[in-house]
Amino acid sequence: MLTVDFQTLALGSGQTLLDVGCGEGRHTLAAYLKSGVTAVGVDLGLADLETARGRIADMEAYGPEGEIEFLQGDATALPFPDNHFDHVICSEVLEHIPNFIAVIGELNRVLKPGGNLCVSVPRAWPERFCWWLSKEYYNTPGGHIRIFNAGFLRQEIYRHGLKYYRQHGAHALHVPYWWLRCLLWQEGEEHPWVAAYHRFLVWDLMEQPALTRWIDKLCNPWMGKSVVMYFNKPRGVSP
Repeated sequence: MLTVDFQTLALGSGQTLLDVGCGEGRHTLAAYLKSGVTAVGVDLGLADLETARGRIADMEAYGPEGEIEFLQGDATALPFPDNHFDHVICSEVLEHIPNFIAVIGELNRVLKPGGNLCVSVPRAWPERFCWWLSKEYYNTPGGHIRIFNAGFLRQEIYRHGLKYYRQHGAHALHVPYWWLRCLLWQEGEEHPWVAAYHRFLVWDLMEQPALTRWIDKLCNPWMGKSVVMYFNKPRGVSP
């Protein structure tokens, strides 16, 4: 389940991509499939990194044509030199980190001039419903600690000299799942309604029927769970 559109990011052969806060590696592994791409995932969580590394072997059936590596690292102090990657992504990460300003600075620092950055965060209004429905949703260790206004975040990235060029929504069909999950938080994922909707999402992901793809596309601009923003680092911009 990808949030980032690699075509919009302009990821191509011979390029390097850094996935900051890669978690279990969904975007890093997808980039690994592309010809000539070197994909690096970095995350603070060792358990997630072990899961991600374990999935590299699973990708062999799809004939990966790139290179891949997973490393442990802090998003506020990335272990890479300045101007090192052609593309950087940070998907569904900033809402978890207290000093998100430092993370934005690091994303800019390691991105080459001329390269592209993609940042995604939860859309504000569906997220507010989640917070209203369940305090546990945002009080869970490692959970969301803020609700982002997309315009505010865009301005913070502007401050580093990056130029915005596109925005889209993603995963509209996932919004009702999280509302149900929050409403029935005490019952957990085993509640029949929550479990049934989860089965629907898995079916939709695997089968991708035309009707649900059309509904998702129609709803993403205003209801997509994620707001996905793309920026270019102009040549001549310092780290």
